Amino acid sequence: MQMRGGSSKGVYFLASDLPADIMTRNNVLKWVMGAYGDPRQIDGLGGADPLTSKIAIIDASSHDGCDIDYTFIQALVGQDDLDETPNCGNLLSAVGAFALESGLLKRDGDTAHIDVFMTNSGNRCRLSFPISDGLPLYDGDARIDGVFGTSAPVMCHYANLAGSASGSLWPTGSKRDDFLGFSATCVDNGMPVVALRATEFGISGHETPDALNANGDLKQKLEAVRLLAGDAMGLGDVAGKAVPKMCLVSAPVNGGTIHTRTFIPKICHKAIGVLGAVSAATAAIHPDSAIYDFATLPQSDENDNQKALTIEHPSGVFDVTLTLASGSDFDILGAGLLRTARLLARGEVFVPKSVWKGA
Repeated sequence: MQMRGGSSKGVYFLASDLPADIMTRNNVLKWVMGAYGDPRQIDGLGGADPLTSKIAIIDASSHDGCDIDYTFIQALVGQDDLDETPNCGNLLSAVGAFALESGLLKRDGDTAHIDVFMTNSGNRCRLSFPISDGLPLYDGDARIDGVFGTSAPVMCHYANLAGSASGSLWPTGSKRDDFLGFSATCVDNGMPVVALRATEFGISGHETPDALNANGDLKQKLEAVRLLAGDAMGLGDVAGKAVPKMCLVSAPVNGGTIHTRTFIPKICHKAIGVLGAVSAATAAIHPDSAIYDFATLPQSDENDNQKALTIEHPSGVFDVTLTLASGSDFDILGAGLLRTARLLARGEVFVPKSVWKGA
């Protein structure tokens, strides 16, 4: 099935419909997406953009307390490669609907609660969304920036996201680092992110994604920092990986917490990724981070362990609620957010016979 999850779009498969051999599976998926190096992805279902060149693989869960296992794969636009390192919180918002639409799970009543195990990171998320006669409802009044119109709400409740890919909330062991003279906070609260000060790169941070994508000098500097930061975060050589994401931060302009421009990893996002927003929000509220002084934080009681934050991005805003453990030294227990989803198409995708034979 092809589904919109949040502000992304992807192709969703049952694990049982794909080859068990990983190399064969990946060759098949490249053909599905048209991800053999053509940035246009004309010969496949990919949308020639990181937001629309995504894959979700769903299976019945083998983990206690979870209903389904979700594996995310990013087809790297313009490259003959797939990346299974990161999570994708946008595609995640539709995996519960896919599980019902495909018959993998059954639910009664008017609300489905589905517990998801994210195989990429080992994290968990509970999805809650309206259903009728056991199938998802897609029409509703919920609105998210980056998506036209309104849809039924999908509530995403994440637990214990810290260290999703790197093993630590602060993967370098520091809240603030310096790479090539640029201040940075490396954070991994669901997604490895390098939070940077936009002004240090000679920009305001309010430029359009198209303008930033045309700025070759900026992109060269960001990639040089990304390679160093990725190694410092314990991710190894990230030249061919989709992580870490690079988040240029400036002061908010529309009443939010921070203003962002995110590269995923080399193309400026027209919005911001779900888990990328969670990590950026985490960096914004720590007093020792490189971007803390840009943040406008909500007034709250010092004993309040709920932090409601608004992350501004090119298409609008993304609201994130972080839950901190009482009396802890910045121990984040979970994150909650609103997404929407919609089934776009179902059917067969055709792959050349030679690919199945390993050619």
